[in-house]
Amino acid sequence: MGHSKFKEKMVHGLFFLNGLLVVLVLVGIFILLVAKALPAFREIRLIEFLFSANWNPTATFVAPTYGILSMFVSTMAVSIGALIIAIPLGIGAAAYLSDVASSRVREIAKPVIEILAGIPSVVIGFLGIVLVGPVIAKIFHLPNGLNALNGSILLAVMALPTIISLTEDALKSVPKSFEEASLALGATYWQTLVRVKIPAAASGIIAACMLGMGRAVGETMTVLMATGCSIAMPKNFLQSVETMTSTIAIELGEVPYNTTHYYALFGIGLVLFIITFAVNMIADVVLHKHQKVLK
Repeated sequence: MGHSKFKEKMVHGLFFLNGLLVVLVLVGIFILLVAKALPAFREIRLIEFLFSANWNPTATFVAPTYGILSMFVSTMAVSIGALIIAIPLGIGAAAYLSDVASSRVREIAKPVIEILAGIPSVVIGFLGIVLVGPVIAKIFHLPNGLNALNGSILLAVMALPTIISLTEDALKSVPKSFEEASLALGATYWQTLVRVKIPAAASGIIAACMLGMGRAVGETMTVLMATGCSIAMPKNFLQSVETMTSTIAIELGEVPYNTTHYYALFGIGLVLFIITFAVNMIADVVLHKHQKVLK
């Protein structure tokens, strides 16, 4: 009996250390970003950094400028565009797997979705260049298809596995009594799904969509390859854009160390960290609220 309790304490301690390690790594990343970003704000006004759309840190004949507004808007545009595409497809696919598909179809579809989540982002980027981009260029009569729409489509593909898996779990967690009561009142299976199960799982579905957005906001290689990388305030989805992650990936390897430009890139990373952390925290709160409501 004493040996069993000792093993339980060991396992409990191991899990506690793993959780503590994750928290320490997260805090360490935040401290590193803050420490590296602070020197930039001794030279750059915070208001200019956040609300100016002019990013030109290598200017020679004029003063360098460090405004990230256009990159922020580009990041949000591509991410929100991805969600507009991925949310209806993800919820529809999850509803199909949860309530309509046979067990045989589900056994085939679930591994395929998991494989889709494991495809490297650089491969998705290649597909954007050689497949999606030319189609967009042909449809809209553009010189090339490297634009925000291309990035949104590819990020939607990358966000779909997260949205589908979590939405399916949310639908399955709806008590069976909800469905039985709806059917007993004369509703069809379709009406039960649309008017009972999906509303009951709404907070879980919202959390799934927000986690999908967190996946889209933090993506680097796909948007670097597929969006054209043009630093300008986007006016429509057919314009080339450059996201915050793309800017860091392009410039950090070339910039001289310990310069204002170098520290400003860490400032972009800090802003990106705060955005993704906030999105994931909100999704986690919503998901826990959903679980409490259904208990």
